[in-house]
Amino acid sequence: GDIRYIAMQVSGLEALQGASLTDSGLIEGQQCLILARLMEVKLSEKEKFEITSNINERDNYHPIGFVKFLGTIAVHNLTIEAGITFYPRLGDVVYSAPSEFIASIPELMNLPEGLDSSHDKLVSLALGKITGGTSSPVKVTPEKLFGRHCAVLGSTGGGKSWTVAKIIEECAKFKGAKIIIIDATGEFRSLDESYTRHYHLNTPVLKNPNSIEIAIPPTDFVESDFMAMFNPAGRVQGPKLREAMKSLRLANLAPDLFPSGIVEKIQNSKENYRKAMNRGRNSSLVDNPSQEFDVSKLVKQLVQECCWDEGDRWGKASPDLGYCSSLFTRIQSVIYSSSLRSVFNNASLEKFGSILEDFLRSSDNVLRICLSDVRYEFNAREILANVIGRRLLESARFENFRHQPILAVLDEAHNFLGRKIGEDEEFARLDAFELIAKEGRKYGLHICLATQRPRDITEGVLSQMGTLLVHRLTNDNDRQVVERACGEIDRSAASFLPNLKQGELALVGVDFPIPMTIQVQPPASPPMSDSPDFQDLWTR
Repeated sequence: GDIRYIAMQVSGLEALQGASLTDSGLIEGQQCLILARLMEVKLSEKEKFEITSNINERDNYHPIGFVKFLGTIAVHNLTIEAGITFYPRLGDVVYSAPSEFIASIPELMNLPEGLDSSHDKLVSLALGKITGGTSSPVKVTPEKLFGRHCAVLGSTGGGKSWTVAKIIEECAKFKGAKIIIIDATGEFRSLDESYTRHYHLNTPVLKNPNSIEIAIPPTDFVESDFMAMFNPAGRVQGPKLREAMKSLRLANLAPDLFPSGIVEKIQNSKENYRKAMNRGRNSSLVDNPSQEFDVSKLVKQLVQECCWDEGDRWGKASPDLGYCSSLFTRIQSVIYSSSLRSVFNNASLEKFGSILEDFLRSSDNVLRICLSDVRYEFNAREILANVIGRRLLESARFENFRHQPILAVLDEAHNFLGRKIGEDEEFARLDAFELIAKEGRKYGLHICLATQRPRDITEGVLSQMGTLLVHRLTNDNDRQVVERACGEIDRSAASFLPNLKQGELALVGVDFPIPMTIQVQPPASPPMSDSPDFQDLWTR
């Protein structure tokens, strides 16, 4: 049914004195209970002028409460559905909802058929307790928390890292749960090793004692990744770079015709080139951006591309060779960069692809990839995170996660989403996680974003987040983004976001009829995100 506003009389002046805009109530109807939120309590204009200092001695005031209908509660099992099935009648009694019931709302929303909240087979995650209520835990089923993706938002120091750690810890209690976390700063190195596999790229300063260095080889890259890394400039370098990669793919497909590993063009015949292109499916494979090639020979091949075309053969070197000289230097800098050592100098390291396959077959719950030592030079961090995301999406599209759902946790998500790298003529869009947010759910691949800058996340992605766990937000632009992303939250509910304490969050989502304020329970293995203690480090 429609959600409407209705004015109902509340008996007793205590309702006027103690009401707040987030108080919830239960309306006892003839066929069901109705969950409502108290929006406003006021007296009539006449009674306002009669209020005196002895207000508590009178009991004949008639305060009026305005409530907003939120959902319908089935009397037989207390399950909650959004919308109103039957509207109340005049004279129906309104009760204040007990905090224990409010705490159970996330778990009671559209329970699976045949189960109730006390059923031992119900899978639910205990996040914390309702603020200002009793010690009753707030539990949320994975379907409601991750089913339509999830985002953890909040300013620095609000507690979002603890919330992410708590979510991972709760998920790890269940067999079959699979979480892959991309740790941008290394703060989740404290995750319990009994259910976590720790891996890292390059050599981070702070790492888990049992963390293993791994590689993401160039074979996991596609053409757009190389274009983003090498960043060709102008209208000459981009096309030449694409032609060089195409030639190297052909040389890899026909090693008998190109024993040097490159297609030697300058002052050479095109005979072998044509033979190789006409062999099998080579003509289509060389245009496949995912087809492998030897990136270490890219500079040599680029030199060969800078020549004149003389019909049946290639001619001498052309002036394009001078135009591409800066690109040669950049490619060499990228290949030998310490930030990309895990890509180009990784012969002895285990590859990410094999680690992912082994993790999916194992009984471990969490796979953590640490990127803290991958710097931002050459856009290395963004590109490597995008490669990981694309690998997950490709596996999902092959139906590998249909019976084994994966939760991908992306920390510091504002650094990776909505990124466009390169010049206007040759730019690459790093959109792997955006595609996961838009289409991953139907394949069993779900995403949990954590960020302190919601305004830097594209609205197209944030609008795909069915559940928002919002910590303290002090920036007006951030709050406006949250309001636009989730229609369930209104301005009265968003107004308290700047005042949330550390560790408090507002649970907002399409599956939750009211925004709930929760005090998150500290995780057993808290993240290493504390700032230095000035009282201990500074002395007089």
